[in-house]
Amino acid sequence: MSKILDIVMAGIISGIVAYTTSQLGIAGTIIGAVLGSMLYQLMTHFFREPLDNVDGLKTRNVESRVFYVFPLIIILGIEILYLFSSFYHTFDVVFQSLETATGWNLFRTIGVGLLIMGVYPLLEPDRISPQYGLMIMAVGLVKLLAGFVDYNSSLVSLYLPLFQQFNELISIVLIAVLLYVIVSLIQDSEIKGEENQKINIKKKQDQKV
Repeated sequence: MSKILDIVMAGIISGIVAYTTSQLGIAGTIIGAVLGSMLYQLMTHFFREPLDNVDGLKTRNVESRVFYVFPLIIILGIEILYLFSSFYHTFDVVFQSLETATGWNLFRTIGVGLLIMGVYPLLEPDRISPQYGLMIMAVGLVKLLAGFVDYNSSLVSLYLPLFQQFNELISIVLIAVLLYVIVSLIQDSEIKGEENQKINIKKKQDQKV
């Protein structure tokens, strides 16, 4: 039953990403990836058959981290492209095309998506450490603020000089934070996966004896 649900979830998530991309372009890819990741976590939590042993729980946690990392990698790639667009014309052209394709809502979409993703570790600390959620929410808040720098308001005027003077530095810090979270989650998944493999091997050996 668990394997069947995995296949169903993978199909649904792929469909969501494909649909949102076809409707909204690059922004749709980000939204679809975030929605797919969150949907996977919810479906795993509420609908997957509960596993009685600890090994099953660890395996499920590894899967959660893998699906959680996917949209972060997409957002990291966009942020790296944005950083390089300040120095190289080719990257600037590509980034401007992404902005145009998203109706100049790229940063706002990323910001909202990261804020949503950051909530999950706070609700499920056993699967993903809450510290990663807080870090992701912090990045999301910064990107959301950056997405509104073209708005004429008193609030924006307060933080606009900060983005104008330290734009590249802020981008580097955000890239470092995202990279740290992604690498940490992948490393955690690899460690847990190796632990599960060793436990399974030991169990098989014990059964033979």
